[in-house]
Amino acid sequence: MQREQGKGIRRTGVIGTGRIAGRFMPEAGFADGIHVQAVYNPHLESAGRFAARWGLEACGDLADFFRRVDLVYVASPHETHAAYIKAALDYGKHVLCEKPLALKGEQAKELFAYAERQNLVLFEGIKTAYCPGFQKMLEIARSGSIGTIRYVEACFTKLESGDSRELTDRMYGGSFTELGSYCLLPIIKLLGNGFEDVRFESIRGENGLDVFTKASFRYPGALASAICGLGVKAEGRLMVSGTKGYAVAEAPWWKTTDMEVHYENPLEVEKYSEPFLGDGLRYEIRAFADRVNRVEDRARGGQKARDSRESGDTGGFGLRPEDSIALAEIMGKFMETERLI
Repeated sequence: MQREQGKGIRRTGVIGTGRIAGRFMPEAGFADGIHVQAVYNPHLESAGRFAARWGLEACGDLADFFRRVDLVYVASPHETHAAYIKAALDYGKHVLCEKPLALKGEQAKELFAYAERQNLVLFEGIKTAYCPGFQKMLEIARSGSIGTIRYVEACFTKLESGDSRELTDRMYGGSFTELGSYCLLPIIKLLGNGFEDVRFESIRGENGLDVFTKASFRYPGALASAICGLGVKAEGRLMVSGTKGYAVAEAPWWKTTDMEVHYENPLEVEKYSEPFLGDGLRYEIRAFADRVNRVEDRARGGQKARDSRESGDTGGFGLRPEDSIALAEIMGKFMETERLI
């Protein structure tokens, strides 16, 4: 259905036909005004299979795809994200892109600046950022109840088979490019992007890809660790340590439901619980749709989007452009130092 003056149903198109695109489809049904209409893959047969499964229009031509949709969800391989984002913005489409949005900081800066000039929304899709439990944990950590934050540790590991894309793509695969965004998220949201130093330590498989990586950050008055692995299993948790206590969420904290706050007195423990529904993508899709609504409402009133200062209707806990740029800068540092590119 064609939208009318920015209201009503928005025709949404999906770029990519992999696992995450398949998870997006049922989750999109929980966001008001979102109707997935078309799918694009340069291999038309793949687009056709996905379209048949979900009742969509299949496109093998990118220009034809953009003519059919109002919003674009990018769920293609990591290295193609930036090019597809730029193309969608060229066609005047709002964009929700799966993590990582870009693999270099300058690339991310340019894309967000271009989106702002076009009065369009560009959103990075890290579902954890928008789920109620994670936002509750950020709220607790920022409230002062655990004192001044001095250390953040985030660990996410899952075992992948040796022949998986994640462990065979020698340029863009590996643990950090696959899982690093999740582990960096709480560090950037709580400590910011003003770190003084970051150091990477990796364990590598036979093909040179990292099967386990630890990124260590030094901030003025604080430290942080982002730990991720596809070939090593560890006790994944998110812990925020302060001068009065600490907040902790056990694995899978990236689908945050339960968390605890501990103090010096071991008997003093506060427990919290929040829902995490479905695959969790519905939260980021709703935030994206809400952001589009606000930008288009402003446009009708002759105002600019102020995209660089907003992060969706999430009380300031969602991803801002500067957060996504910081994530891309860190990813770029890893690629430069660990991949020698």
